[in-house]
Formats: sequence, structure tokens, C-alpha cells
Amino acid sequence: MSTAKGGGSAAEGNGRENSGKGGPAAGKGQRSRAGAGGTSGARPAARVAPPAGAALTAPLTPGRIALYVLLLLAGVLVACAGTLVQAAWFPGGLVLALAGVGGLFYGGVRATGTSAGVLVPGAAWLVTVFALLSNVRPEGDFLFGAGVGSYIFLLGGILVAVICATAAQMRATGVRHGRVGG
Repeated sequence: MSTAKGGGSAAEGNGRENSGKGGPAAGKGQRSRAGAGGTSGARPAARVAPPAGAALTAPLTPGRIALYVLLLLAGVLVACAGTLVQAAWFPGGLVLALAGVGGLFYGGVRATGTSAGVLVPGAAWLVTVFALLSNVRPEGDFLFGAGVGSYIFLLGGILVAVICATAAQMRATGVRHGRVGG
């Protein structure tokens, strides 16, 4: 008698997967690897993915809080430096500023192992850039020029933050790279 989950022994009628195929298990009451859902005496497979949310919510320790504060300050500094560099040498400065933003976000993810490693410096970067963007002096001076490079820096930095945050979540959920099914 087989159970609703596909269990039961092969001698009870579930050994029909290989019948008529002439394989080594044909007619011997053995089940194929694909149909091995029941109790077959094999040891259970090791769990690949961590529990849901295990790497996304790491415990807050004093060292982790200090790391988040350091990432917050680095986000502000990278935003200020990128604002000045992206307009200085147009194509090269923009690439350098976006590379600095990407390095900060990727480094934050790798240092903390959580998606908060990109969210904390990303929020600091975004707030700082928009504060510098809206800071206009009475003389009409401001740090961002009215060109395409400024918009590419803003949108490119946001895009880099989203890419790093998504990659961190994929890594935390245990997505394995490589061959499927093996």
C-alpha cells in the first residue's frame, strides 16, 4: 500500500518506473532515482539552502553596529567625492565615480554578509547626493552641473545599489551556481 506522498515499498506496486525498459532495475522491484520519494533506506540529502531569512537578519552586535556606522560614513564620503569627480573629467571622472559607488556597495555586502551592507551606505549615498543636488547658493552655484553626466551619476548609482542588493539576496537564499539536478 503506497502513501499519498509517493512512499511505500517497491514490492507493493511502485516499482513500475523501470518495467519494460530493460535496465538493471527492470523486474526487480527497484525504483528509479527520480521516483525515490519514499523510504528506501538511503540517507536523506543534505539541506542546501539556509533557513528563510537566516543571512538577511544577522544579530546586531557592537562590531556589526560599528561596521554599519563606518559604511554610513563611507557612503557620505563617496557621494561627496563622486559629486566632485564626475564633472571634473567627464567620461573618465564619471566612470571613476560610479566605480567608487560600486566598490562601496559590493564591499559593504561582502563585509557584512547581509543586504543591509548595501542598504546602509546606499541610503547615505542617496540622501547625500540629493542634499548636494538641492543645495543652491544665492549666487547660483551648486555642485552638480546641468549636464548628462550628473543624471548618469544619479541613476547609475541607484542602479548599482539595486544590482548589489539583488545579488546579496540571491546569495543569501542559497541559489547555487552550476549544473541543475546533479
